[in-house]
Amino acid sequence: MTPTPPSASPSASTGDTPNLEFTGTTPYEQYVRASVLSHLQQPLSDDPGEMSFLVTTQVMELWFTLLVHEWETAARALRGDDLPAALAALGRSVYELQSLNDSWKPLAHLTPAQFNRYRSALGDASGFQSAMYRRLEFLLGEKSPAMLVPYRHAPAVHAELEKALHEPGLYDEVLRWLARRGHPVPEAVLGRDMAERYTADPGVEAVWLRVYAAEGAEDGAGDAEALRLGETLTEIGELIWRWRNNHLVATRRAMGAKPGTGGSSGVAWLEKRATKSVFPELWTARSHV
Repeated sequence: MTPTPPSASPSASTGDTPNLEFTGTTPYEQYVRASVLSHLQQPLSDDPGEMSFLVTTQVMELWFTLLVHEWETAARALRGDDLPAALAALGRSVYELQSLNDSWKPLAHLTPAQFNRYRSALGDASGFQSAMYRRLEFLLGEKSPAMLVPYRHAPAVHAELEKALHEPGLYDEVLRWLARRGHPVPEAVLGRDMAERYTADPGVEAVWLRVYAAEGAEDGAGDAEALRLGETLTEIGELIWRWRNNHLVATRRAMGAKPGTGGSSGVAWLEKRATKSVFPELWTARSHV
């Protein structure tokens, strides 16, 4: 019988001698699936810069996936009145959004000539077709039944998005949580059609004004937990705004005002998106504090 080398057993490893013998693939590969990730890039042009575009875009998709996970986790926690768990997930998402924004850096300084070398490889592909980004937008209240149309021939994806369309978004769960704490959130807002885009409501603005105006109140009338939640959402809202502006600026630098891929209007469409704020009353209430 051939003795098993000491390095074949993790328990036999010393602090400075890692285990190098495995019966199959490495545990790292089994857990991370790194070889799958590193073989997902299939450039369609001869330009070496296309690899950067592909990897950066795929990294963004991974961040979208993680953010959807965090915000769905936060929404469930709020439904269960577990604010610490909700704030933990939202807090993680702040750092993840910062990393998502940093993902623009490899593409932020593309010149038109550099982008044109592989732009034709995209064909009709466009970022607005990203199903995971659509789920992210739905969670932020940016809902529209029309945005399901691109996925009508992909049943599994369509079903996931349709479910997300009709479920309460993150902000809806925040407002329901505030209502259960005694804040006068309007019934029309709480009972709204969840498949429609969230629009600002003066009654919700009044709730946030009440929360922020009572900050540090000596009589103890302030709601410190609501204030902390509001500030975390404000941080998220600011980073979403920065994401949209980073997208706008990178696109403007790479292609100017030319039409975008996939039939979008390119910069003109992104400019409209960049002017919108998520969690709108958190921003407008500040004008009245």
